[in-house]
Amino acid sequence: MELQGKRIAVTGAFGALGAVMVEGAIAAGARVAAIDRAAAPASGAGNVTAIGGVDLADAAAAKTAIDAAVKALGGLDGLVNIAGMFRWETLAEGSADTWDLLYRVNLRTAVAASKAAIPHLISSGAGRIVNISAAGSIKAGAGMGAYAASKSGVARLTEALAEELKDRGITVNAILPSTIDTAANRADMPKADFSRWVTPAQLSDVIVFLLSDRASAVTGALLPVMGRV
Repeated sequence: MELQGKRIAVTGAFGALGAVMVEGAIAAGARVAAIDRAAAPASGAGNVTAIGGVDLADAAAAKTAIDAAVKALGGLDGLVNIAGMFRWETLAEGSADTWDLLYRVNLRTAVAASKAAIPHLISSGAGRIVNISAAGSIKAGAGMGAYAASKSGVARLTEALAEELKDRGITVNAILPSTIDTAANRADMPKADFSRWVTPAQLSDVIVFLLSDRASAVTGALLPVMGRV
């Protein structure tokens, strides 16, 4: 199994993609700390440590959560930054506050969690950080400005951190999904051809590879995972 014995922290772990990522990492042999702003579920798999109620945009809270994950897992080999949100809103009819909100939820969470995890990932000797940017970070459509800007920030964080850490035994990469096939997206776009979208399981497979030893030479990559969009 690709992640046998690896200790992985996943943020946004109780959401549609995060929950599938946790399952995928476990199936690949990892032990997982699942971190989220939502309350932790009452029960879960024995090889998952659930840490809920965490505002990952708060640096102190992020550090407390990562430290708790390290204590539970006995160390840390990988971090997957999934915590985030989407909002479609034109600038003319929307609020400038939306830009602050999406920066905080999509970018600052990844910054705070990564900063807290770096010392532990250095100790691992083969640390991995995988971020979730978006295909829209490359070219934004109408109503996508705040979201695309925040996800472009994630891409720039990925590139800068990869350079910062490349001689310290840590790789840093990001995936750029198109529309993800979730119940929420199907409800918002009922006339779309869902078969063209990328599934959470497909994204999880790519992330598992980036967390694995086989991806040791890959860092600073922004990898589109588009389905057929």
